[in-house]
Amino acid sequence: MASITDANTGSWFSNKMEDIRNKMFAQVSGEIMESGMDWVQPHRQFVNSVLDTCSKKCKDDEMLFETVQSYRRDLEQKNSSIAEMKKAIAKRLSEVEGKDVQKSKIIEKIEMLRVEQAKKKELILSQNQANKDRLKNLNKAKKVFQDRLGLEIRKIHGETLQFIFRDINPTDPDCAYTFRLKLNEAGCYQILSSDPPLECMPCLESRLQETNNFSAFLANVRREFVNLKPEK
Repeated sequence: MASITDANTGSWFSNKMEDIRNKMFAQVSGEIMESGMDWVQPHRQFVNSVLDTCSKKCKDDEMLFETVQSYRRDLEQKNSSIAEMKKAIAKRLSEVEGKDVQKSKIIEKIEMLRVEQAKKKELILSQNQANKDRLKNLNKAKKVFQDRLGLEIRKIHGETLQFIFRDINPTDPDCAYTFRLKLNEAGCYQILSSDPPLECMPCLESRLQETNNFSAFLANVRREFVNLKPEK
C-alpha cells in the first residue's frame, strides 16, 4: 500500500466523510420524516375519532344522568304522594272503624230500646187489661150499689172518681158519705180522701190491692160509714 504524503489529504478525507455523513443523515432524516408523517396522520385521525366518540359518549351520559335524575325526582314525588295517600287511607279506615263501632253501639242501643219498648208495651197491655177488669168490676159494683144501696159515682178531675153513698143515716137519707179514688201510674187503686174521714181507709185500700175485689171494698167502706152513724 502506498503511503499518503500530502498533508492536505487527511483534511480533504475528513471533509469528504463529513459531507457523506451529512448527505446520509439528511437522506435518512427525510425518510424518517416522511415515514413519521405517514404514521402521525392516521394516529391523529384515530385520536380525533376517539375524542369524538368520547365527547358523544359524555353527552349521552349527561343526558342519561339527567334522565335518571328526572326519574328520581318523579319517583320521590310519587313516593311522597303514595305516603300521603297511605296516611289518608289510614285516617279513612280509622274513621270507618270508628263509625262501625258507633254503628254497633247504635244497633245495640236500638236493640235495648226495642226490648225495653216491647216490655213497656207488654206492661201497658197488661195494665190495660187490668184496668179493663177493674172497670168491669167498678161497673158491676156500681150497678149493685146503685140499685140496692143508693151509690152514685162521679168522674172528677181527669181519672179521679168520687163515690157517694146515701141512705146511710135514717134520719137524713140524702146525707152524702163520700170518698175519692183514682188509678195511679202503676195501675193500682189509690184512695185520695174520704168524707167523713175513715181511720181504717189505709187498711181497706191495702186489702183492695191484695184481693182486687172492688165490690167487697165498697161494701166494707159503706159498713164503716154506717158504723160512723151514731157520731152524726
